[in-house]
Amino acid sequence: MYFDNYKDFPDAQLDMKLLWEYDLDKIDLNSSRNVVVQRVIERGWPQDWYFILNYYGIAAVIESIKQIGYLNDKDMYFVSHQFGIPLSEMKCYEKKQSGNLNGNF
Repeated sequence: MYFDNYKDFPDAQLDMKLLWEYDLDKIDLNSSRNVVVQRVIERGWPQDWYFILNYYGIAAVIESIKQIGYLNDKDMYFVSHQFGIPLSEMKCYEKKQSGNLNGNF
């Protein structure tokens, strides 16, 4: 995995600008895990990756990746490769295969 040294950065902080449309005083990072992981995949820097891997753990990040409804192809293939997730286990891939890109199932 590209970020396999994440434990070397236990003090990494999430750039809260990734969550620009949320009330940052009220956001719960635990209940918003899928949103946070998606934003880091789409726009995050290495410190953001280190944060989510330390904060949530690899298993929870993988579970979130599987549940994300949309990722562009580049990001989808990147996380599939980096975390060893078969594309068929990713909701975003299944939606693309079905032609249902609007998120309704």
